[in-house]
Amino acid sequence: MTEWTSGDLRLTNVTKRYDTFTAVDQLDLVIPRGSFFALLGPSGCGKTTTLRMVAGLDQPTIGQIWIGLKDITETKAYQRNVNTVFQNYALFPHLSIIDNVAFGLRRRKVSDHKAKAMEALELVQLAHIATKKPGQLSGGMQQRVALARAIVNRPDVLLLDEPLGALDLKLRRQMQIELKMIQSEVGITFVHVTHDQEEAMTMADTIAVMNAGRLEQVGDPATLYEHPKSTFVANFLGQSNLLEATVKSRDGSIAELDVHGVSLRLPVDRLENGASAVWLGVRPEKLRLVANGSAPDGTGDSNRLTGVVTDASFTGLATNYLVRLPWGQELMVVQQNDGTSRVAAGAQVTLGWAPEHGFALDAKQDAHAGAQDQADDSGAA
Repeated sequence: MTEWTSGDLRLTNVTKRYDTFTAVDQLDLVIPRGSFFALLGPSGCGKTTTLRMVAGLDQPTIGQIWIGLKDITETKAYQRNVNTVFQNYALFPHLSIIDNVAFGLRRRKVSDHKAKAMEALELVQLAHIATKKPGQLSGGMQQRVALARAIVNRPDVLLLDEPLGALDLKLRRQMQIELKMIQSEVGITFVHVTHDQEEAMTMADTIAVMNAGRLEQVGDPATLYEHPKSTFVANFLGQSNLLEATVKSRDGSIAELDVHGVSLRLPVDRLENGASAVWLGVRPEKLRLVANGSAPDGTGDSNRLTGVVTDASFTGLATNYLVRLPWGQELMVVQQNDGTSRVAAGAQVTLGWAPEHGFALDAKQDAHAGAQDQADDSGAA
């Protein structure tokens, strides 16, 4: 018995080409049954094309798609036990909410379609508005109705195509939590397509980061964030400071790196065997900043750099700094407003961070990969 006989969604060498353009390139992916899985990436990376192939709306050029032991690659969309929730909801405006939810069941002549529809509405906490019409509901409520309509059919896989994109920020964050709770309760495999890094990390058990039709890295949110395997993942999933470094020595569990004449430390297990030129990465919130003459707290046997604050922005929960280093590079620092003294632009400061909070990436990679994609998508709906 293979690892996917239990009902996992499996994509094997899936490729989609349009004339000279390859939208999805040799995608191999196993999505465990009952998991909340996110396909994350910038616009045009192939994530929606992948979702459409799973839904049966597009055919792969090559490759196979399986649910458990069943090859569904050639199966018509309406014959797949797969449902999709779109950003535009696609509700029937002339039908009541309960009739919208019961629509598919009624077409299949399910005898207790009303009762099942009401159960689905109770799950999304909308049973009390069952007799209303979609036009009487807010966008968030309409999204819940669309979700109930998809869940009531008990699909093997539920596909969510940017489902929260039309909602305002506060409601979107509320729906992120509710979607995760609903998925946990019903146990259906959710595959969520999004360009929103925070949304993917909030909801998904596992995230597949896509770039230019290929997988960059697959893992749980914490692993992807703390241990990115490429500069694209490091920059697209949050923000990263990348320092050009040369490995000077490896002594037991610690490696010593040279960064523009400054010695910095990193656990050896964060380095690829034989690596000599790397990008030394550290997340902005891992850095501690104090005025010169003081030692940063909470960083253990820490790395140290000095610089000048070029910008300080108070955001409420934290203060965001830009610090120019002696060789001209600027680092981003996010420091919680936990009582630590803030400093102003122009101040000479010391930055500190624990060696275990760093990571290393191949210096042959573009240090800016993913950063522009993140900026381009940050304003998307």
